[in-house]
Amino acid sequence: MQKRILLVEDDNDINQLIENQLKQDHYYVDSARDGEEALTLFHKNKFDLILLDLMLPKVNGMELLKHIRETSKVPVLIISAKGSDLDKAMGLGFGADDYISKPFSMIELTARVQAAIRRATLYAETESKPADPPVITYKDLVLDLHSFSVKVKGKSVPLTAKEFHILKLLLTHHSRVFTKEQIYQLIWEEDYYGNENVINVHIRRLREKIEEDPSAPQYIRTIWGIGYKMGD
Repeated sequence: MQKRILLVEDDNDINQLIENQLKQDHYYVDSARDGEEALTLFHKNKFDLILLDLMLPKVNGMELLKHIRETSKVPVLIISAKGSDLDKAMGLGFGADDYISKPFSMIELTARVQAAIRRATLYAETESKPADPPVITYKDLVLDLHSFSVKVKGKSVPLTAKEFHILKLLLTHHSRVFTKEQIYQLIWEEDYYGNENVINVHIRRLREKIEEDPSAPQYIRTIWGIGYKMGD
């Protein structure tokens, strides 16, 4: 499904430049050139991302951001010539998800847009899942969400926080294959820039702790060319 973006930028040239790039990247774009027009569009349509300038006529960007956050979790990426640390802190403090200072390249902008929408999509998927049971079992593996403990064949296995959450992710979706990128984004809650070694190390250590034979794992399976999943 085509993603819809609200672009709020009062500079006509910049607005048109960004809109053309986003449409080229196959996004549907609604453009607003002041805060009042942006508010009207925001209440009229459902958006997957908002690109928001701070220096706006009629209703400024900070006020608009506060209004958006009263009713919506839609990702907001601030684009502004006000690039001081204080401005960035204020924008993020009022609920923006990211901040890009002018001037910026279209490559950087589209990368930030893609990352923000991807994070929001993954978050929505996990939010829509039913609440996890307090204890999850699989074969001889028992994971207790209340005590953050793991047992294999009745024996306690000490895990780090990241190892525990990786195992929980795989156990609660044991029929699903997760890519390394998905695991990194869901557990580390950061953008993935090919941090493959981080995932490899954590999976190896996790296998060493829970598998009887880590070289022939029975719990965490490698799906070559894709990622990892639990069991059969």
